[in-house]
Amino acid sequence: MNGLNRKTMYLLIAVIFSFGSLVQAQEDVNLEMMHKIKNEGIGNSQIQDLSFHLTDYLGPRLSGSTNLRNAREWTAEKFKEWGLSNVRIDSYGEFGRGWDVKKSYIAMKDPYYAQVIGYPKAWTDGTNGLIDAEVTLLEITSEEDFEKYRGQIKGKVVITPTNFNHNPAFEPEAFRLTDEQLEERKTISIGGGGGRYTPEMIAQLRAQRALDQKLTQFLLEEEVGLRLTGTRGSFGTVFHTRAGSFSTDKNPTVPEMEIASEHHGRIYRLLKNGKTVKIEAEIEVEWLDDDYKGYNVLAEIPGTDKNLKPELVLLGAHLDSWHAGTGGNDNAAGVAVMMEAIRILKALDYQPKRTIRIALWGEEEQGLFGSRGYVQKYVADRISKEKKAEWDKISAYYNVDNGSGKIRGIYLEGNDMLVPVFEKWFEPFHEMGAKTVTRRNTGSTDHVAFDAVGVPGFQFIQDPIDYGKGYHTNMDVYERMQFSDMTQAAVIVAAMVYNTSERQEKLPRKAWK
Repeated sequence: MNGLNRKTMYLLIAVIFSFGSLVQAQEDVNLEMMHKIKNEGIGNSQIQDLSFHLTDYLGPRLSGSTNLRNAREWTAEKFKEWGLSNVRIDSYGEFGRGWDVKKSYIAMKDPYYAQVIGYPKAWTDGTNGLIDAEVTLLEITSEEDFEKYRGQIKGKVVITPTNFNHNPAFEPEAFRLTDEQLEERKTISIGGGGGRYTPEMIAQLRAQRALDQKLTQFLLEEEVGLRLTGTRGSFGTVFHTRAGSFSTDKNPTVPEMEIASEHHGRIYRLLKNGKTVKIEAEIEVEWLDDDYKGYNVLAEIPGTDKNLKPELVLLGAHLDSWHAGTGGNDNAAGVAVMMEAIRILKALDYQPKRTIRIALWGEEEQGLFGSRGYVQKYVADRISKEKKAEWDKISAYYNVDNGSGKIRGIYLEGNDMLVPVFEKWFEPFHEMGAKTVTRRNTGSTDHVAFDAVGVPGFQFIQDPIDYGKGYHTNMDVYERMQFSDMTQAAVIVAAMVYNTSERQEKLPRKAWK
């Protein structure tokens, strides 16, 4: 048979079957441990209590703020209470200035009194007391339009048009992924269908951004009292889409408030129709210049295998949030799930082969500062490709940052070697709705920092629920969190971490290009 004698053929078949048995043995799941994890996670869940403390008790956790500092201390103390080891608040390097809102108020006084839903833009300056002033509509399409307003807007409130629509939502805004949608995610190619933006659109966006920067400088030079900015959202939700500078340069800024689109629209239409609008408003802020560093909270269950204990299994979520809500779905939910996952393993007195480390990242919302800083400090330099101490020790990093919906599967970031591994690991959780393993990439959160340097980093597929409506808004609060879903998620994360720690070999890696 193609030059092979019968003896050689039998030998090859034996080798193939032996290899298949070895791979199968490596991915065998300890069903007794899966049962224990489920019982502890469901029967003794602390998800709701953790969520209360992370939102209602600790409040909004803007990067660099006092509340985020308090959240770091609180989570570190909770880890110590649970008996975790090597608990520390670890600096990754410089972030920038901290900023707290001490007081915020805005209302329309004329043509009648009406409360306005609005919040200071992050890292804006205060108003130095109560402003009581007319509103001027600025219609700016080019730099030449600045001259129409030069010398006329000192001390006034200014507003610019927006183009947000308010069409009725005929489709449900909250939903779970169907089997068909999950199957579709498995078949989508890694590369996708191209970007959302054409070159013309990108050029237009860049031109608009450049004009906005020049407008900001113009308003500062004209000593405007307050700028009002509309945001996307409806029914009173205020999306935080912009932020001021947290640079240590301490450059002054124009006081600015982001207001609900419906209230922005009312003021705009009144002005457009020639009516006088007066606003009273006040912003009081405190700049925190005592510490410009950024921090992550780290804690561990030490490994016990003499050969594998130097290796690491990481799980994490970002601790920071925006400042108008309390960061419920983004990302107290992820923090609570990851804290609960490691609590489950500790409560079971699990003695892992590899060291399990949880990381609560700082400053994710401003550009993955915490996770990228950790990677730069301990793992690798993604530019120079210098490998550091932990690069070859990390088996995997698991991340949760898509709200409080159930885990339905996992994104592999193109690592097809892991399809049979994770499919096997998900089998005990099919009844809980988790079974989809896709090669597809997903982005915009902390696992990206690890994947960028060739370390396996994963984000889970989650039911969206109504995450897209409320994240980054004043309504991202405790009431929007799905606690039974989070309980399921914590159980699955605990199981994934357990399996990764117990596996004979580290998870296979893609080539680092």
